[in-house]
Amino acid sequence: MKKLTALLLAMAMALSLAACNSNPGAGSSEPPANNSQSGEGIPVGGNESAGPVTDPNAVDDNPSTADGKYEIAMITDVGDLKDKSFNEGTWNGVKLYAANNGKTYKYYRPANGNEATDDDRYNAYVAAIEAGAKVIVAPGFLQATAMRKAAVEHPEVNFVFIDGFPLTERADESDPGDVLTNVAGIAFQEEQCGYLAGYAVVKEGFTKLGFSGGGGGDNPACCRYGYGYVQGANAAAAEMGINVEMRYSWAYGSNFSASPDLQSMMQGWYSSGTEIVFACGGSMFNSISAAAAANDGCVVGVDVDQSTQSDTVVTSAMKGLEQSVTFSLDKQFTGSWADIGGAATSLGAKDDAVGLPTATWSLTKFTVEEYEKLLAGIKDGSVSVDADYANLEQSYSNLTLSVED
Repeated sequence: MKKLTALLLAMAMALSLAACNSNPGAGSSEPPANNSQSGEGIPVGGNESAGPVTDPNAVDDNPSTADGKYEIAMITDVGDLKDKSFNEGTWNGVKLYAANNGKTYKYYRPANGNEATDDDRYNAYVAAIEAGAKVIVAPGFLQATAMRKAAVEHPEVNFVFIDGFPLTERADESDPGDVLTNVAGIAFQEEQCGYLAGYAVVKEGFTKLGFSGGGGGDNPACCRYGYGYVQGANAAAAEMGINVEMRYSWAYGSNFSASPDLQSMMQGWYSSGTEIVFACGGSMFNSISAAAAANDGCVVGVDVDQSTQSDTVVTSAMKGLEQSVTFSLDKQFTGSWADIGGAATSLGAKDDAVGLPTATWSLTKFTVEEYEKLLAGIKDGSVSVDADYANLEQSYSNLTLSVED
């Protein structure tokens, strides 16, 4: 698996080039918003004669089949399919696996978009199953309730819960029932890539940092990202013998969306001295990068390499979304589902599933060699990164943390 994840992460990191300037990037395209359905297109088959497909943008987003059946389905999280973040990274993994293995595939966007309910999500699962899905990939912790219901009712279908966890038959902690073996919980050690980003930007010379996160402080992945970012920044500052400051907030990020309120808050941060903000929350990036562009500020992207979206992006804290999907789908179609079904799988540095995009970052003082040494330290355990974000508001040796509402 390590060879597969390393190969795909390297390809993801080599897609684009950016520098920290003041020009905002272009927005993403909007997918069809019909209730639980995608558009029509050309079916994807195998690619043996042409070699492996490595560019997900070369694979159709909206395939069709003669019988209307699709083996692989994806249920989108909140936000657009082409969000340049979590949905898109997951979808790219689906497309690449399908293109290289002759599988049919389709995405389903729950009704009501960002306001989708558990019933809306469940209906999308039902639509996918009725269309022949053998395995359903779904990103985001909000999927849990609908996925549990669908998995209990359809034990013949397997479910890949990206950024998720094993599910039991019931959500009742006092009587949870059995663990569902047709659900694979795939998570990441986001604290590790957050650490890498925090360490890198302080080594680069930034001393007034910010973190703006999604999920209102209740999303474990975002919490791990933020806590790792703080730890990495403090470690670099300690090595350099300097003190750094960080503003830290979950405000206006509950639904991971851009908003005038978030942009106004970020405008205030940048205009009062904040130099760089970790934009940790899907489409929140658009508000944060716009404020950065207006104030000659900089941004750390999240989940995927976001350098193509804005010249303000210095680097991105990446996790292997594509890799996790191809890894899981390979288990499905090679008869190895039992390796991950009913279990919690957490991918990190040892799996080459977290990192920074060295080919596209605009860092000039922090070198690739220094980065590779730090990453190796995390892999072998000589650099310790705490995952327990309950420890966030501790005292740090060289960092002053200001947690804001």
